[in-house]
Amino acid sequence: MPDSAPPPKREAARPFDFEPGTLVDVFRHGLELNPDRKALTYRHDDGTWRSLTAGEAAERIRHISRSLLSGDLEPGDHVAILSNTRMEWALADWACIMSGLVVVTVYPTLPADQVLYILKDSGARAVFVEDGDQLAKVLQVHDRLEKLSRVVVIDPPEDDPVVDHAGLHVRSLDQVERAGRSVGGRDDEWPDAAAAVGPEDTATLVYTSGTTAQPKGVMLSHHNLFTNTLAATMVLPISEEDRVLSWLPLSHTFERLAGHYLMWYSGAEIAYAGSVTTVARDMVETGPTFVVGVPRLYEKFYDAVMAAVEEGGAAKKVIFRAAKWVGDRRADRMLARRPVGRALEGAYGVAERLVFRKLHERTGGRVRFFVSGAAPLSAEIARFFYSGGLIVLEGYGLTETSPVTNVNPPDDVRFGSVGPPVAGTEIRIADDGEILILGPQIMQGYYGRPEATREVMSEDGWFHTGDIGELDPDGYLRITDRKKNILVTAAGKNIAPQPIEELIARSPYVEQAVLLGDRRKFPLALVVPSFQAYKTAFPGRPISESDMEELEDDPDLQSLMDEEVLSRVSSCARHERPKRVLITGSQFTVEGGELTPTLKVKRRVIEQRYAERIEAIYRLVEAEGEPCA
Repeated sequence: MPDSAPPPKREAARPFDFEPGTLVDVFRHGLELNPDRKALTYRHDDGTWRSLTAGEAAERIRHISRSLLSGDLEPGDHVAILSNTRMEWALADWACIMSGLVVVTVYPTLPADQVLYILKDSGARAVFVEDGDQLAKVLQVHDRLEKLSRVVVIDPPEDDPVVDHAGLHVRSLDQVERAGRSVGGRDDEWPDAAAAVGPEDTATLVYTSGTTAQPKGVMLSHHNLFTNTLAATMVLPISEEDRVLSWLPLSHTFERLAGHYLMWYSGAEIAYAGSVTTVARDMVETGPTFVVGVPRLYEKFYDAVMAAVEEGGAAKKVIFRAAKWVGDRRADRMLARRPVGRALEGAYGVAERLVFRKLHERTGGRVRFFVSGAAPLSAEIARFFYSGGLIVLEGYGLTETSPVTNVNPPDDVRFGSVGPPVAGTEIRIADDGEILILGPQIMQGYYGRPEATREVMSEDGWFHTGDIGELDPDGYLRITDRKKNILVTAAGKNIAPQPIEELIARSPYVEQAVLLGDRRKFPLALVVPSFQAYKTAFPGRPISESDMEELEDDPDLQSLMDEEVLSRVSSCARHERPKRVLITGSQFTVEGGELTPTLKVKRRVIEQRYAERIEAIYRLVEAEGEPCA
């Protein structure tokens, strides 16, 4: 819960020179803090939560490392991990790091052809796969992967024993560990490769999401990730007393840095969620003190709370609104660095007992703060959490920046901002509004693509993010949109779609929203209605969620969506407001190709997919002769 005393005024960040370091140093530091501490906690097959101490995890990592290097792999070789977030992902990653191998991360949601692209482009010699399904993807394409020679299966199918396949050496993770035990050497002895790792050696290749082109392999050095880990510790007070719930993809640098390297280095316990669908349950069961999330997590939490209030009786609504009013007034004073006052603090105590305590219980009851990244967080959502005593620290970064460049400090949160730069990081705004970044976390470049690297890196080391933003007098950064997302109307007026999409998506009746209309006379909004909200708005209609596509031409639903969307954008400039609303019953998904693995909208894909319906709307408006601007 936010402290009721106003925090001291924050001093501007000072430049910081980091000593050279590697992820091997990060691992050794976390291990030496306390080898007997609970380090990695996971749900066992029997449903119980079990833990590995740091020492036990290190022993398993050592065996995997020895086994990897006892075969045909050598330090510097590329090894991929194709798996959902889980304890074994961390073991595989650390084993590669301590072997001097370069880790290539692959999203498990990718289809076989995209897995082929990444494994081939990276030249992976080996790959860890999660289960039989992921193994099948590799086997489907391995004949086109000349360099791939080894596969390690974390969870082999019980009824399908792991066997070599057409010259491909396939083993289970258990077999690999057992082989590592037989290699020999002292129990505390690491391969010579660990000591030989240098700060400028490449630690990992992380492929960009590819919203507009083929993914590129971002090369991050050991020093990139080492300095970013240390910079994060200077903002986020993490210790051995903390526990994080890890559920975002470790394939992405956000979770890998904040929920993996940072936690291990700081001695915190990492609990792994069973899946994305079990996060709410796992949060309650594990009681984390720290949660790394994306805006969608907080939006769903908010929507669930508001839905529960609406479904409650009149008395429940009055109590909630009164508690929220008190929380907002208290938040106003704290954010303005004014004393809360005894009367307001007393009223907040009542609100906490009647309402806010239940919010805390939904998160396990121990959360000190959340971190939000990967996409913009609505200021309304952040304020709601803060008023209820749950702080969400919004940050910013990119794969190319390891990833953290900015984060709101716990003692000086500013809604709508991603905070000041972390230690060692400088930020500049170019004449066209683009955010430029300089610091030790900037990537080595795109693997095998020197020209693409030169397009985003200046000769003096500044990285061009492609994002548009602005800095306030205290150095806090605000992201306004993605440079490539900017829509330009036929009249030459620029529209930043992201803030408008956020306004629309805040409607309880809208599940997803995308603004379209580049080079058109006016923008239109493509929306996915909320199935639950539809049932609330039209009770008694017999329809299942799978039937939502049938409602795309429903005049009642169209009227509801028109009213909701157009009222939400009424404060926007005239040329920014969508003039028409197009409904689709199909949700945008990673599997469907409309979203990247980090849940960013592939605007061009969506525009092409709905091209006929979009053209029909513009033709109709043109025929009607309606003024558009």
